[in-house]
Amino acid sequence: MAQRKGCLIGCAVALVLGTGLLMAVVFGMGKVLDMADKTLVDPAVYEAVKTGDAESEVRGKLPSGESFVKSALQEGGPVEPEGSTCSWYISSGETKSGEETVLRFCFKDGKLAEKTQYPMK
Repeated sequence: MAQRKGCLIGCAVALVLGTGLLMAVVFGMGKVLDMADKTLVDPAVYEAVKTGDAESEVRGKLPSGESFVKSALQEGGPVEPEGSTCSWYISSGETKSGEETVLRFCFKDGKLAEKTQYPMK
């Protein structure tokens, strides 16, 4: 009888741990997909927008950009134009030399003031 209780307890612990691990994997995949939805931009969009375009028009073509990787995308880029508000994205195009390309759009006075691209650090 004592062996049965031990087996039941062990099986219950294994089930709880397995369920927890599965939930962690699903949560992690959800975060990755969430990041992709919010930070990936097609290189054609980057090429299509021009400096001086209306901010609302440009932002309408971009995802929100709000994700947990935003601070990582900011690293290694050129200095932001003074007085501007910038948004960072990852190019959905081919990687160059195994590195992702960061696309940065900076806005000032309701217009696209600068767009730049650089390898992610």
